[in-house]
Amino acid sequence: MGKFGLDANLGLPAQGPRLRAGKCATGAARGQALDDCAGQLESCISGAMKQILTPLSQRLGLRYPIIAAPMFLISNKEMLVAAAEAGILASMPSLNCRTPDSLRETLEWVRARTNGPFGINLTIKLTDPQRLELDVQTCLDLQVPVLITSYGNPTEIARRAHARGLTVLHDVIRLDHALKAQAAGVDAVIAVGAGAGGHAGTISPYVLVPWLKENLKIPVIAAGCIATGQQIAASLALGAEAVYMGTRFIASAECGAPDEYKKMVVGGSPDDLIYTDAVSGVHANFLRATVPGAELPNAKAAEAGAAQAAIQEHGAKRWKDIWSAGQGIALAKDIKPMAEIVADLVREYEQTVSALPRLG
Repeated sequence: MGKFGLDANLGLPAQGPRLRAGKCATGAARGQALDDCAGQLESCISGAMKQILTPLSQRLGLRYPIIAAPMFLISNKEMLVAAAEAGILASMPSLNCRTPDSLRETLEWVRARTNGPFGINLTIKLTDPQRLELDVQTCLDLQVPVLITSYGNPTEIARRAHARGLTVLHDVIRLDHALKAQAAGVDAVIAVGAGAGGHAGTISPYVLVPWLKENLKIPVIAAGCIATGQQIAASLALGAEAVYMGTRFIASAECGAPDEYKKMVVGGSPDDLIYTDAVSGVHANFLRATVPGAELPNAKAAEAGAAQAAIQEHGAKRWKDIWSAGQGIALAKDIKPMAEIVADLVREYEQTVSALPRLG
């Protein structure tokens, strides 16, 4: 917190993320206990814009190290703008725009409404090569600040993005994936742990994040089961430089998810999910009630073949009725604008860090 080092009092690393509020005008020395200068601190931050700073959040131009993950069909341009104005970064899959021209129009719409950062997700092997090339070029032409790559080799996209001064993040679920992404030249990896919404890994975030940090030279972003400020604090303590949140932002006013989908998120629990490859061929977490053939509590992936049959019969339209969510569903309690969700997360983060037991 400015000159008040939270790290000195709470046992956090000296270079760890701090909640800042501009320049503090008191003469309190670094390392002085927080309770000795609580009143001075309160006067310093009143009326000032707080920040949670990490090296990656500063590089991306964020007030808080939070990324709203790209979600198929439901992430939209309104979320990109609302997030940027709230001090975080939101992203959406390029394929949420039906055509390359629609993607260009969307990016121009966003650019006209915010100067803040935002991102576009490029699903390399899941996108037709011709469409992928057009989407990449559109992102380069319009200087999309952050490109998030997944499902393929990001080497060429990273090379072209860096030539324009853009940042590239890449999804990984294991160390070998992360090492390949680092060699490909990405700027940071997103560690997608067990319990994440959509296509998720099987390694606990408590292991995956510090394991990747220990073995990589680039920043790690924590993903999976993050829905509160408490979990943001835990992720940063594990060594992440940002968090990647999807499920909590499904329950935002701006999200394009149907109202019933949002209600299932705020009213649900991890018991309502099924981790299956029956939908896309890759294991992912879905709301069980929306996956054909998986309604029974003990249904397993091999028993959920009805999902593939439904998709093959009805095509892409069937995806609109199969809804994904992560285990963070347990902690998403209400539907509200993204700016209010971000304010809640920051307040919870501050309360969590302040309540940590101190090293005596």
